[in-house]
Amino acid sequence: MDRADLVRLRRARDRMDRDYARPLDVSALAREALMSPGHFSRSFRAAFDETPYSYLMTRRIERAKALLRRGDMTVTDVCMAVGCTSLGSFSSRFTELVGETPSAYRARNHSELSALPACVAKIVTRPVKDKEGQGTGPVVA
Repeated sequence: MDRADLVRLRRARDRMDRDYARPLDVSALAREALMSPGHFSRSFRAAFDETPYSYLMTRRIERAKALLRRGDMTVTDVCMAVGCTSLGSFSSRFTELVGETPSAYRARNHSELSALPACVAKIVTRPVKDKEGQGTGPVVA
């Protein structure tokens, strides 16, 4: 993959990081990257080891975890706030990545994270999908 393609792919990834709550689709991201949707998806996966959709959903779930930890929003409100339009798809993906339902995550005590700086808490609670498809929860010592 050439340098120019990598630059365009990073811009698309940065847009997903920034605009995760907005409707984003592969076609629009591919147009911005000056690639066909198929080439964009294949190149994105080769560069970042996951599909554009998977990357976007991981960012949405990451933000959802932060909102759920606050405890002042319902699961449905969090789902919509992070850009998901289907509560069922959101809950399924959340459970897959985190290892528990959004409701169970929201109800759990998160006081162990309050002592951590926000930048560290973000890394510790980042949802990670392993190769077998089982999510992993936060790793807090």
